[in-house]
Amino acid sequence: MFKISRKVNLLGVGIYLLAIVLCASCVRVDTRNITYFQSRDTLAYQVMPPITPQVTRIQPDDILAVVVSSLSEESNVLFNAANENGITMSRFGGGGVAGQQPLGYLVDSMGKIEMPLIGRLKISGYTLEQAADTLKQRLLTYLKEPTVNVRFLNHKFSVLGEVGRPGVFNLIDNHTTLPEAMAMAGDLTLYGLRKNVMLIRTTAEKREVVRIDLTQRDFFNSPYYYLRNNDVIYVDMNKGKVTNTDQRLQLLPVYISILSTVLIVVNLFRR
Repeated sequence: MFKISRKVNLLGVGIYLLAIVLCASCVRVDTRNITYFQSRDTLAYQVMPPITPQVTRIQPDDILAVVVSSLSEESNVLFNAANENGITMSRFGGGGVAGQQPLGYLVDSMGKIEMPLIGRLKISGYTLEQAADTLKQRLLTYLKEPTVNVRFLNHKFSVLGEVGRPGVFNLIDNHTTLPEAMAMAGDLTLYGLRKNVMLIRTTAEKREVVRIDLTQRDFFNSPYYYLRNNDVIYVDMNKGKVTNTDQRLQLLPVYISILSTVLIVVNLFRR
């Protein structure tokens, strides 16, 4: 009984010492650095002015899904074939695996698409609603009571850095926000720098690089609250991760020594 008790006590002391060392290497986290949308006042209710996302217009090299519905099933199949035939895309849509991307209708360098019966039609500069209405008017000559729905197939945004699931995601419409993008990417990790998120936006006129503070509620009024096609979001790591990693690497020999000592003592008492 005495030997068993001493073995248990020594093993417990070894585990306790190891736990102390591990806890000493932990980095304290300030909740003010990881809490989203903080306010400088203490109001429980706050009304903020609305902001309207910029309407996206069709540009050359866009790929469009054009869905046509009418009383003629044969005609519907003819127009919608491009939406059903797909090509394999790798890591498209944030899933991290290969998937099928509909072929769609490509807007050429002249801003035109080519469709059955209609032929080549210029729609560059149109909104999706304007393009759908224009196509509908052309189809009235051939179809009875047609309806047309147009959507972008190749609009996307990318999320990189300290997030749960980095990747490329489909940009479904003009109303996708940066907080929604973070949620789609699995949220920022504990080490993600929320006060200095980088957003890179490329347009026909310029390329912008902006820094965004997600911890402040003022961000809701930012012109970068809504995402646009080809936006790239990068979340940098804070110093805590670097410090924590360095400390663990420096203390690794100590961990090994403590474990070795505990094992040696236990083996001695087993004899």
